[in-house]
Amino acid sequence: MSRARTGPSTARGARRAERRGHADYTGGVYGSMLAASVVIGAGSLGSFPRTELVLLLLLTGVVFWIAHVHAQLFGARLAQRPPDRRAVLNVCRDEWPIVKAAVPPAAAVAVSPLLGLDVRGALWLALSIAVAGQVGWSVAAARRAGASRRLMATTASVNLLLGLLIISFKIVLKH
Repeated sequence: MSRARTGPSTARGARRAERRGHADYTGGVYGSMLAASVVIGAGSLGSFPRTELVLLLLLTGVVFWIAHVHAQLFGARLAQRPPDRRAVLNVCRDEWPIVKAAVPPAAAVAVSPLLGLDVRGALWLALSIAVAGQVGWSVAAARRAGASRRLMATTASVNLLLGLLIISFKIVLKH
């Protein structure tokens, strides 16, 4: 006769499963839009060397992640009670998609020479990947929330429209 395990490891597994079930990909959508904006800004100021743009994308993602963690921890939560270690780690993890969203556009810039792209081509590739990420994160969030296919299509469309708006800024800035 086997017994069901109960104890710390089972409780930890249950907490992890609950956190995955409540995962919020808002940070990923936001981080992708932020990355697209960084690419636009970097491109409008002149030709950035690839390494500089990769670092700019990643470091901007980290700075905004820290800002979001700070806002979450010291906004409404501080008024209720000081955050403990677990709360800090949970917020850090929950906001991490902001940084994760910067990685694909940064990687695109990094590998762009292997694709034969000049800096301008690298900017367009990174921008396209950031917008695709924005759409992907929004669909993942809707799916995780149990949204219908219609609602997933709606959120994908809205985020694609927002991405195209960012791309139009790039075009208007004559890049």
